[in-house]
Amino acid sequence: MKIAVTGSAGTLGAPLVDELRQRGHDVYGIELQHSADAQTVRADVADYRQISNALNDINPDLVYHLAAEFGRMNGEEYYEQVWRTNVIGTRNILEVQRDLGFKHVFASSSEVYGETGVDSIDETLLELNAQPRLTNDYAISKRVNEMQIKNFADRYGTDTMVLRFFNAYGPGEHFHNYRSVVCLFAYRLLTGQQITVFDGYQRVFMYVGDFIPTLANAADNFVGNMTVNVGGEEFVQVSEVAEMLLSLTGADPALITRQPFDAHNVTSKRPNITRAKGFLSHNPQTTLAEGLPLTVDWLRKTYNIGG
Repeated sequence: MKIAVTGSAGTLGAPLVDELRQRGHDVYGIELQHSADAQTVRADVADYRQISNALNDINPDLVYHLAAEFGRMNGEEYYEQVWRTNVIGTRNILEVQRDLGFKHVFASSSEVYGETGVDSIDETLLELNAQPRLTNDYAISKRVNEMQIKNFADRYGTDTMVLRFFNAYGPGEHFHNYRSVVCLFAYRLLTGQQITVFDGYQRVFMYVGDFIPTLANAADNFVGNMTVNVGGEEFVQVSEVAEMLLSLTGADPALITRQPFDAHNVTSKRPNITRAKGFLSHNPQTTLAEGLPLTVDWLRKTYNIGG
């Protein structure tokens, strides 16, 4: 297929492009910056003229829409960009999809579920609880995106497969202060910076090497208007991950500050991934004991950190 990937230079976009090309697809990237890759086009998804021109020139069979402003605190402190990129940007993708008729794989987030109070999160939960308690603007923007997608499917017959990502981590995620928790903890501990750990918060973690093949499988196993949880199976306390990273980095235990409550976060997110296994051959086999050392080693080498 001819495939376009928005956010193609990102932590997930770059390996996805590589994987799809290895499988024989004709893949075009769409990014905010210019690229040496002849098949990467510069366009801002939030600028209709730019993204429309890019997608009309490519005329893809399928679009992976990964481009987004990511992260809870990023969404609080830079909410203008979150709403512009995530909501206007996704609306622009949908407008062009209506015109060109391509299939659409949308990168949603586990954040859309909010505080659930259930042991295992099924994809149908939001159909039963249409007004979840969402604790940050990033989560709200992703929920809005899913509502936009449903409206376009109902009104114009567009086909979108929504994938809700749960805590991907691993090599390839460059540090800044709004990254995912594993990257934040690992880099800060490696460089002698303080980390804050909120007690009683539980998550599944999904190694990027397990995640990218699943994401690529959505091209060949596309099911329109289906929502799929994509996450791991190892359900642990975030504080346990912090302790594992403390050991791997050799950092001073005094760098960990513990607090009881995070106002912008939910306490527990554990997905039911039966659909991902059945439709996308998802196989989250890499344990934290295997994946965390690879992540720490990549950060050491990438940032030339001794130890």
